[in-house]
Amino acid sequence: MHKLTISILLFSMPILLLAQEKDTLSLGIQNGFFNSKRTASVVGIEIIGYTGAMVMLNNLWYKDYPRSSFHWFDDNQQWLQMDKMGHAMTSYYIGVVGIRALRWSGLSERKSVIYGGILGLSFLTSIEVLDGLSAEWGASSGDMLANISGAGLLIAQELLWKEQRMMLKFSVHNSLYAQYRPNVLGESWNERLLKDYNGQTYWLSINLKSFGGKESYVPSWLNLAFGYSADGMTGGSQNYLYDNDENPIPEFERQRQFFLSLDIDLTRIKTKSTFVNTLFGAFGFIKIPMPTYEYGTKSGLKGHFLYF
Repeated sequence: MHKLTISILLFSMPILLLAQEKDTLSLGIQNGFFNSKRTASVVGIEIIGYTGAMVMLNNLWYKDYPRSSFHWFDDNQQWLQMDKMGHAMTSYYIGVVGIRALRWSGLSERKSVIYGGILGLSFLTSIEVLDGLSAEWGASSGDMLANISGAGLLIAQELLWKEQRMMLKFSVHNSLYAQYRPNVLGESWNERLLKDYNGQTYWLSINLKSFGGKESYVPSWLNLAFGYSADGMTGGSQNYLYDNDENPIPEFERQRQFFLSLDIDLTRIKTKSTFVNTLFGAFGFIKIPMPTYEYGTKSGLKGHFLYF
């Protein structure tokens, strides 16, 4: 379900843009009063959106496959857990949308954080149920743990600090592996963006000034980022020796990759332009290319002048 997971994340970005507020350090507008009309609008839009998404997923993804009783499927060893990172990030950012929407409605702070923050978890849990009822797949305990982790990271920070000091981020580059299995890893760049885990990196980007205190001389927008990726994968749990046309595929070593880099938190950069502030907030999930150290479990330590 990796293509679906990241597609949901990218689909939520326009909603983030519309929800972006003037105070880019918070997740939404807290008006300080309950607005029943706004709340009804938010709940109505969420119900319609949820229902529409479930119908669309059923028609596009599940209806051509036989149904089954609910069951679990262990996919925790596939793709060196890169798909789990995508689940956590999706749960996190759909939760961001939920919190912003409920704050805009004037719901209390705690209720906005808790109810809004579990929006992504609720949505992705529904997908796991659909997986569990399909004979082709099955519900994944690893996916559920990742979904809970993403929502938990979001909610815990809002309740503790009332801001996101640690953000999940994403970066991507073309890898050389998609050419050998384009049906699985993507034929075009757009498909590879969604399918090729070899080119994806997920980051935990930590704001330095928020932990250093107001007296710190560190710029408010400077972050330290820890990344995770995987490399050398032409299949989920193992690599393939031949493609669909029986052409040989080179033998690649599968490895985990860990990264240390600087990052820029766009949401903490204030300008006089509302449009620019909104743009920064909407695309704050993207890891900015910066000098980076990489450690591969097979390739060892190396540096990048700029890593995407």
